[in-house]
Amino acid sequence: MLRVPTASLCSYCQRIRLLVPNSASAFTVTSPNKKPENQLTVDSLYELSVDIRKVRKSKAWVLSEKSSYVSETADVLRDMGADTAVIALILETHPEAVLCRPEDVAAQRDLWVSVCPNKRELMRIIEKFPASFFTLTHYSNQRDNILYLQSLHLSNRIIGKLMASAPQSFSRPVMLNKEVIHTLRETYLDLGGDEGNLRIWLQKLLSQNPFILLRPAEAWRDSLGFLREQGFSTEELLGLVSSLRASIAELRPECMQQALAFIEEALECSKDELKVIVIHCPAILYYSLPTLVARFHGLMDVGVSMEQVKESPNVLELTTQIVLYRIQKLASYGYDVSSGSLDVVAGTKKDFEMSYGKLQLRQQRPLFNPVAPLRSAED
Repeated sequence: MLRVPTASLCSYCQRIRLLVPNSASAFTVTSPNKKPENQLTVDSLYELSVDIRKVRKSKAWVLSEKSSYVSETADVLRDMGADTAVIALILETHPEAVLCRPEDVAAQRDLWVSVCPNKRELMRIIEKFPASFFTLTHYSNQRDNILYLQSLHLSNRIIGKLMASAPQSFSRPVMLNKEVIHTLRETYLDLGGDEGNLRIWLQKLLSQNPFILLRPAEAWRDSLGFLREQGFSTEELLGLVSSLRASIAELRPECMQQALAFIEEALECSKDELKVIVIHCPAILYYSLPTLVARFHGLMDVGVSMEQVKESPNVLELTTQIVLYRIQKLASYGYDVSSGSLDVVAGTKKDFEMSYGKLQLRQQRPLFNPVAPLRSAED
């Protein structure tokens, strides 16, 4: 059972609100010339092989705090499986950890263990995201959000990833996250999604963009409402949402409108043709107008035609430099992009290397003449 720590969690959490940037008090606290270092803290960190110079450079104010719990923090990490090198790295990266009271760190450990019981895996997460683990404010919100997401039968691995990379999502009241999840569920089902696949769909969204819960529910409604107005059917919208996944949370109607208007004019296409282009290349919806303009004109400058872009719109997902490099590489083996399809240019690096390898092999393979005499080894 999760234990709720005392209301006052740690000296770092108490005083963080006072460290307002540009304030006189902040300067006083962070300046080593204004406040002497706590020699006990410095010695304790040194004994743990922590690079004191790095701490002085990044978070010098930590060394000046009257109270610290260096050895206690190290003991908690050691009990979780961290070796000396990992402990030193964590405390160099996030020295504020030594200001947190041991009982509060232990409570945080229990909270995280409820999501990630494998200590070795948990230590890897803490090593990568120490600030997330040692942010001890809003403990009750963290606990409530964990229990809510677990009640949705989401994978603990996904929940752990969210806690590590987007701790803000867990620090806020659970009702805010419930509202976003409710909107996502309504969206998915309204577009024809199946209730049985909802959990998997949510996990994909959350794993691809851990900050998705911080996007207001209204933003989802606005984005999808705009796309409906463009004439996309329910099935097409579900396809777009599934393709864009978490990116759709960042889409803004005004930016999408600019992108679509440019593509429609640049490719001289009808509304129906525009829809087909977007379905084949949903990324058009989230690229900024300057990015689309630069990439389109870059393609024109290297001899690509408007019709070719219309047939292979996903080429717009690549920068001009990448397109030019691939065109030149293909040209070295006699492939003329201006008279062929751009499909061989577009796609991921792996896709291109496979296409290029086939072309290279085709050029190098000697032609076989079935009536030519066989040559013996003596020839």
